Amino acid sequence: MNPSNYLKIKNKIPSHANILAVSKGFQSQEIKTLHNLGQNNFGESKFQEAFEKQLILKDFKKIKWHFIGRIQSNKIRKIVQNFKYIHSVDSFEKLQKISNISCEEKKNPLIMLQVKFCNDPTKGGFNPELLILKWREIQELKNITLMGLMTINPKGLSSKENLELFKKCRSLADSLQLPDCSMGMSGDWEEAVDAGSTWLRLGSLIFGDRS
Repeated sequence: MNPSNYLKIKNKIPSHANILAVSKGFQSQEIKTLHNLGQNNFGESKFQEAFEKQLILKDFKKIKWHFIGRIQSNKIRKIVQNFKYIHSVDSFEKLQKISNISCEEKKNPLIMLQVKFCNDPTKGGFNPELLILKWREIQELKNITLMGLMTINPKGLSSKENLELFKKCRSLADSLQLPDCSMGMSGDWEEAVDAGSTWLRLGSLIFGDRS
């Protein structure tokens, strides 16, 4: 756990950017430590692990939970029931299912659509052109609030290449009149801030290495 790193980044980023502390693989005690420093937004990517932490930390009412992992169709109901923010919706079919379940559960999650700006077989995401074609249909879905776009850059890119891809994401979000971009992780957050990210998904940089 590195509180000084967290405070250093918090002081460095502009007011439009939020830190999303990626707490997957870390203990609830470490989440508590960070929460005591004023961090309220935490990101998890495995439902069962997240649910156990949510139960332990249920009295910490200011904590907001974000689901940032790959979404399995059979876990959508549980995700809708337990997460206010969902960052990683990577297909129209899953978005439609989230909408249907949100109607049944009387929920209204805040949604980020995951977009893929270059070929990377390890990542899911909407093709930008397909997203634009589907946009009217997407806007008609009920009981979801479309907040923005999310992207994950491939590993091994230069700083300039990272910046270019992040700019594409910001530009597409702006053209769709979406306020938020969830982009930038521990290795490329500075380029993401320069491109206009509003949510930085930071894990090891502030928690330290995962055991």
